[in-house]
Amino acid sequence: MKKRKLLLLGLLTIALIPISCNEDFLETQPLDSISADATWADGALAQAFVFNVYASLGYGGFEEEGLASLTDEAMFTHSGRGINVITEGALSPSGTGNVNIIPQWDELYSAIRKANIAIQELPNATFDDQVLKDRLLGEAHFLRAYYYHQLMRYYGGAPLIDRPYGLDEDYSIARSTYAENVDFVVADLDNAISLLDGKETTPGRASQLSAMGLKSRVLLYAASDLRDATTAAQKSATIGSYANQDLIAYTSGDRESRWILAKNAAKAVLDSEASGYKLDLTEPASAEEATETYISIAMGGGSAVGDAAARSELLFERTHSPLFTQESNWPLGGIHQGINNGPNGYHNWAGNTPIQQLVDDYQMMDGSEFDWSNPDHAASPYENRDPRLEATILYDGAPWKPRPDDVASIDPYDEIQTGTYDDGSGGIIPGVDMRDSPIENWNGSRTGYYVRKFIDPDPSLVDNQSSAQVVPWPFIRYTEIVLNYVEASIATGDEGEARNWLNKIRFRAGMPAITASGDALLEAYINERRIELAYEEHRYHDARRWMIADQTLGRGIKVMKVSAKLKPGATPRSPYQYDPEVYDYTYNVVDNTDNETRIWDDKMYFMPLSRDEINRNELLIQNPGY
Repeated sequence: MKKRKLLLLGLLTIALIPISCNEDFLETQPLDSISADATWADGALAQAFVFNVYASLGYGGFEEEGLASLTDEAMFTHSGRGINVITEGALSPSGTGNVNIIPQWDELYSAIRKANIAIQELPNATFDDQVLKDRLLGEAHFLRAYYYHQLMRYYGGAPLIDRPYGLDEDYSIARSTYAENVDFVVADLDNAISLLDGKETTPGRASQLSAMGLKSRVLLYAASDLRDATTAAQKSATIGSYANQDLIAYTSGDRESRWILAKNAAKAVLDSEASGYKLDLTEPASAEEATETYISIAMGGGSAVGDAAARSELLFERTHSPLFTQESNWPLGGIHQGINNGPNGYHNWAGNTPIQQLVDDYQMMDGSEFDWSNPDHAASPYENRDPRLEATILYDGAPWKPRPDDVASIDPYDEIQTGTYDDGSGGIIPGVDMRDSPIENWNGSRTGYYVRKFIDPDPSLVDNQSSAQVVPWPFIRYTEIVLNYVEASIATGDEGEARNWLNKIRFRAGMPAITASGDALLEAYINERRIELAYEEHRYHDARRWMIADQTLGRGIKVMKVSAKLKPGATPRSPYQYDPEVYDYTYNVVDNTDNETRIWDDKMYFMPLSRDEINRNELLIQNPGY
């Protein structure tokens, strides 16, 4: 103890001795951060800062839980994620449900702050590369516009903040009107369009075409029913009773002029150097060619399967790399789309499975509607359908990838099995991909379907777990802009132009031309957009801006039950294989009775601001109706 006291005394004495040596070490720079002055004096560091603004985009739509499951496209297989809070209309500022699917208010403002810093600093940056400086500034304007457009379409008018706040400022700010938000975002996009003119196009980074495409979307939304206060009130008494209508819609001005702006913005893209993929056909493609085309579009050049030229569809994308090890953490996103959504017979998780209403909306190859009351349709519901069905959805009997080694003996034919099959001895064989599968039944589909779109079909990725896919997420693609143009053309009475462009899409899909007019043309367009953009995060917003969500999400969930009975005198296939020569198949559409009940309430046209955000800013006004 005595020695310890002497040691402490000695150390204290040394600490009190004045230091007479060079004090430059006090000016050393931290090794784990970079100063603001250094960032904006170096082009590479400034670019790294802007790349961090992109980081708030996350995995795009490739999160484990998908926006499709909040629509009449899909349901989420696994309970306990707060999804039912949204789909059952139980939303409130104190309970906003699942926070992974809907972009959160605070997350979006964090991204906007980063964009604001870049926009503030780049004009005065001291590095010499003016081309890079303009490109980065254009990207920052685009990204700020993108994050504000997310706030607008989920929450309505948001507080407009165009600079980074400093310490000790008053952070309270009221929400701006919806019209002011639109003007702000369009101004940002016009700046981006100018600054990115002639700049190099790099996959995953914003370009002039990205900004033009987003401008088209923002102006289309602004012209839609939900965003016109008079129209919205006529369609919904709930919306009509809201106070502060200008937070969610235009309360004055000429709606026709808004449609013209939307039409012109879309046409600017169509008149540009972009051309999309295979939109120059003068007659329908064959079913086989159309199926391959749509597999290629879904892959976006990110697979060994399909035509890499289909990347031309992408105006703005989220690229992926298997080297991004952060994506190995659970919950998985991005590179693990197949694991999240593939069949349990491949040891996948069946996350966001298609529901029957989506399957039923794919037309027959002759352009007629699918009809369960038609005996031929009911007997073979997946035959002679719009080729986009085969490219988008996995159904009972559909061919898929090689099975993992431990499953290959059950299904050596690599076909989806979501039904129950007669074993010839009075029993049944459960399909290896159904809910009662012998393989991970807790990960089986509850709907009788799996999504195929965006899952890499490369047979070398056997179970989607041994390797990671690098399929890009399509934030904005060319055909969305074509559809935007069609919708605005219908709204402005230019039906010939609408049919012309709509049929370019249908010919690519192997479908006959649409000749309808008036209300029938509008209905044909609505369904065409639903099919073409399935699983691309459009249906959620389209159903709301058209104010038809009570007819979409509000329909509840219907699912498929498939059973196969052995034909008289036939010998069962062992191992089982889909074979209509051996089995009689029965397809029963039933209401979903487990996991989720859906209820539509008109307040769900908007997401509520969370109570925490309201408490942070006393000038925030709650979304009307919550």
